[in-house]
Order: sequence, then structure tokens, then C-alpha cells
Amino acid sequence: MAFTLPALPYAPDALEPHIDKQTMEIHHGKHHQAYVDNLNKAIAGTEHEKKSLEELVANAGKISPAVRNNGGGHWNHSFFWELLSAKGGKPSGKLADAINSTFGSLEALQEKVSTAGATRFGSGWAWLIVKDGKLEVTSTPNQDNPLMDVAEVKGTPILGIDVWEHAYYLKYQNKRPDYLKAIWNVINWEKVAANYAAAVK
Repeated sequence: MAFTLPALPYAPDALEPHIDKQTMEIHHGKHHQAYVDNLNKAIAGTEHEKKSLEELVANAGKISPAVRNNGGGHWNHSFFWELLSAKGGKPSGKLADAINSTFGSLEALQEKVSTAGATRFGSGWAWLIVKDGKLEVTSTPNQDNPLMDVAEVKGTPILGIDVWEHAYYLKYQNKRPDYLKAIWNVINWEKVAANYAAAVK
């Protein structure tokens, strides 16, 4: 079965003013759709056609650049949309405890993730991952992620922030740090907590 574009779990304007409607429509409907379409083309008629997205991503470096780039793009964006919510809020419970014990405070974590995103040269992602049961901040280039066999730092992503220009340029132009500051207002901490709980089982 071919991969398909997942629906946004909220309206395109739900994250305003932090992320604008037009950016969401283009980012989801054009960019993510292109990753899906190009991934389907890359695996059509090959031994990889029946593999899950997770299998493709985990072995991306052994398959092809097209699968690495477009499979990563599909996985990363499918993950990203679920991490955003108009509710915002703050982490609680075991996730909050882990953040405080690892980084000292939520603010310290936010600064570390934002710095990872701001200093990622060119396009890429900033991640909060679980590695060996511990929280760690990392970043990846292009559409790579920490699940890939080619990742410099491997782990289970629980939070990812897209720092490609298409994620923010219409509203923030070249001011990536402003986007990285604003996005904390729309992080779905309930989803991050669920990801964390699954990762440390």
C-alpha cells in the first residue's frame, strides 16, 4: 500500500499567531505531500514497497538517498504535526521530573533545544530524544532523524522541531530564533509525555 498524507489534527489556523495559517497550509499540503509522493515513487516496484515507514527510516542509509530524504520527511512531519497544539501548557508528571533532573528546568531545556535548532547550519531538525533511558538534545541535517542508521546521535525522538525555512519563513523571514521562541507556545506536552512514557518502558 502506498503511503498517504495524514490529516492535520487541528485547523490550519489553530496555531495562530505563533504559526500562521498560510505557512501551515503550504507546509502540510505542499511540502509534506511532496515527501509522500516522492517516497512512493522511490519504493515503487522495489523490495521495499511493502515495508513500514519505520523500517524504511531505520535502514535509510542502506536503501537510497531518495528514501532517506523523503522517508525521513514523511516520518518527521507526521511526528511534528502531533507535537503541536493550540492548548500549549507545560510538561507535568514523570516527563517534568526527567526534564528538571536532566536540564535543571523547563526553561533550560527550551534554551538548549532552541540553540540546537538555531545553530543547525542550513535545513534540519532539533530533537529531544531518549537515549539509554536518559533525555538528550540533538539535531540532524535535512530530513534525517535520530532513528536512522546514519544518525550521529541515535535515540528515540519524543519532541522534534522543524527548522527548515519553509516551516517559518513567511512569518519570521530569516529570524529563526524568533520562530524557535514562539513555537514553545504551541507544544503539545501531553503528546511529548506520551512519547516519553513509551520510550522509557
